[in-house]
Amino acid sequence: MKKNQNSITPQDLSAAVCENNRASLTPAALKQAILDHLLYSLGQPQQLVARHACYKALALSVRDRLQHRWINTALSYMDSAGAKQDVKMVCYLSAEFLMGPQLGSSLVNLGIEKEVRQALTELGLNLEELLAQEEEPGLGNGGLGRLAACYIDSLATLECPAIGYGVRYEFGIFDQEIRDGWQVEITDKWLLNGNPWEIERPDVTYYVNFGGFTESYHDEQGSFRMRWVPHRVVKGIAYDTPIPGYRVNTCNTLRLWSAQACESFDFQAFNTGDYYEAVGDKVISETLTKVLYPNDEPEVGKKLRLAQQFFFVSCSLQDMLRIFTLTGEPLASLPKRFAAQLNDTHPSIAVAELMRLLVDEHKLAWDPAWDITCQTFAYTNHTLLPEALETWSLPLFQELLPRHLEIIYEINARFLDLVRSRYPGDSQRVARLSLIDEAGAKRVRMAHLACVGSHAVNGVAALHSELLKTSVLKDFYELWPERFNNKTNGVTPRRFMVLANPQLSGLITRAIGGEWVTRTEELRRLEPLAADAGFRREWRAVKQANKERLAAFIHRQTGITLEPTWLFDVQVKRIHEYKRQHLNALHIISLYCRLKAEPAFRMPPRAFIFGGKAAPGYFMAKRMIKLINAVAEVVNNDPDVNRFLRVAFVPNFNVQNGEIIYPAADLSEQISTAGKEASGTGNMKFTLNGALTIGTLDGANVEIREEVGEENFFLFGLTAEEVFRLQHEGYRPASFIEANPQLAEAMHLLATGHFSHGDQEIFRPLVDNLRYHDHFLVLADYAAYAACQNRVSAAWEDQESWTVMSILNTARAGKFSSDRAIRQYCEEIWNVRPIPVSMSR
Repeated sequence: MKKNQNSITPQDLSAAVCENNRASLTPAALKQAILDHLLYSLGQPQQLVARHACYKALALSVRDRLQHRWINTALSYMDSAGAKQDVKMVCYLSAEFLMGPQLGSSLVNLGIEKEVRQALTELGLNLEELLAQEEEPGLGNGGLGRLAACYIDSLATLECPAIGYGVRYEFGIFDQEIRDGWQVEITDKWLLNGNPWEIERPDVTYYVNFGGFTESYHDEQGSFRMRWVPHRVVKGIAYDTPIPGYRVNTCNTLRLWSAQACESFDFQAFNTGDYYEAVGDKVISETLTKVLYPNDEPEVGKKLRLAQQFFFVSCSLQDMLRIFTLTGEPLASLPKRFAAQLNDTHPSIAVAELMRLLVDEHKLAWDPAWDITCQTFAYTNHTLLPEALETWSLPLFQELLPRHLEIIYEINARFLDLVRSRYPGDSQRVARLSLIDEAGAKRVRMAHLACVGSHAVNGVAALHSELLKTSVLKDFYELWPERFNNKTNGVTPRRFMVLANPQLSGLITRAIGGEWVTRTEELRRLEPLAADAGFRREWRAVKQANKERLAAFIHRQTGITLEPTWLFDVQVKRIHEYKRQHLNALHIISLYCRLKAEPAFRMPPRAFIFGGKAAPGYFMAKRMIKLINAVAEVVNNDPDVNRFLRVAFVPNFNVQNGEIIYPAADLSEQISTAGKEASGTGNMKFTLNGALTIGTLDGANVEIREEVGEENFFLFGLTAEEVFRLQHEGYRPASFIEANPQLAEAMHLLATGHFSHGDQEIFRPLVDNLRYHDHFLVLADYAAYAACQNRVSAAWEDQESWTVMSILNTARAGKFSSDRAIRQYCEEIWNVRPIPVSMSR
């Protein structure tokens, strides 16, 4: 790059970082950095500073250390591309990134926790207290967003060029409080005190159109073209967060888009006295990225949700094309330089938007543009529930994205011609495959668009991928079997073992060395140590310490006292009927009944721990939370029972809480109806931390059981095939109540208000739903579940044997690292290779 007389190059900036010692990792340099940021960045002298300001000063000091790597990573990618090397970048498009707190993970990945502790000690500060100051960005609902976060951690750790693209929601998923047993949603103000990890990029902005109409014209070459004349234009501004790899120089980027008005103040309206109109465009535009997943029950909510999805996708694709133009290569080479992954159906409008950019903006002909689009995109499906595959009404689509609807019509026409040629006379198949659902009110099928416009389609667990081929995407599989593959999910061991469970990580490292952190297959070397009595004692001591930490946390949060020597039975995840928290609750009620009825009955004491949020509009899920808390109130206050049984619901389950809960669990509840859970990742986090699983053959449970051994997994319940057969042959849930006295008693207590102070109406919807419908076969699986829980209790009483099983679960869980998943994506879908980053600049 030629240096202009008045320009500053990235090399100048990198050199300046080194000269100012802002890249040094020594305790002395870190201490001085914290003091400098307190004074010069935050304007607060150390003597008067609040704890949150100390956290921000530390975060800025750590971010300084990432900046040098960040700049050098970008330069390495540019140099490699300039040298015509085979450089290809992953663009991971996801509506959710549930990152979790950044400070702790950055310290782990940089390897500077010891140095930071020393610097803070010299300043009279405590690292744990500062870590607790960080506000968790709630930019996701659960598994989908957390998976995206794990994947961009692994991409950086594996030194793969990547950008994560998403939305900078001003308000994330709600904070959950429990009042009188009910969930109450509180606004998540994660940006209230600022975010020291992000850097605003006002120079990286794009304009996004909405509404209006289209018109035809002929370009300079006489070719027929379409032009979009929008009703409203919104500006997207990039906010970048550094994503460091583990003990490597690579530092990739998470780029989140924030919506702003093109003009935030209308002087003409102001001068004519219309003060509200003067700022009206700003208010409307910035509403776009105001909140994660607005309530989409009313039409205005649906419109906002579609607008959010299109906004971030358009900004991201414009950014991808801008970066690509720096290579100087023709657009036909785009798929050689970029792989764009659609994380579920939310970003699938990207297929139509890339076509618009290529055809309307870059003037490509349709066929080459379509080839580029299909070679660039790949699609990950995350659900087997047909109702979760997004569709949008044609009137809404026409109003908001008129040009894209035209493009989708054209894609569909060409696609259905192909279908008819392959399946002559099969009009039903044509209707099933169409991008437009013609039954009833016409709707655009977004999963169909993603399948048609992607060169690869993958599920997220072996069972899920097979079920996709036989259910929701069956017709697409029969048309293009070569496009379908499986990529079982994974989780990052850096956050969920090294950071969350430092004692266990230390024990493992002392036993087998530290390579397992990036090569989790090395955990297999723990297997022989399961026979070592001394190692088993150390393993139990670590688990006990983690349980004491969790018990103290739960007591602070809820006032409930749990005994750490008891079996900790944990179910933490999004509250949903198919995840069946109410199956767990029914079993607890049965245990309660037996303890009350049989004073001589003894069981291994057990603490049942729940956590998770229900969607604000999900009536039944919110009733399930109330049920758990109602059962807890009765059980915990009954002296006949609470010597053996206690129940706690941990409010506001999130990444931060998960880091305390996963390491402390003895038993992991993964009890969804077989065939309903795509994969799950909580099951993997528990297994890596040595919890045993009680579960169905659903999602990734199948593979966990295969890996850890069936003797180390508590299996129960109907298979996916048996679920399908029972539902289609005529399922009568009441017959299972009639056949099982324990279940009948539990249902009776619920129905008669025993757990609701005599109020028979509170749980009537739950009871009636189970008795007359039970769509997720809770009652059909109850007897098998209760019997399996008896096996759990028997196994727990032999602590030596239980410890062996716990060690083997961790030792054999290496497959479930997100590093393994990303290697498979890189090799089998993206064709992306690592680009090591040099710091000698």
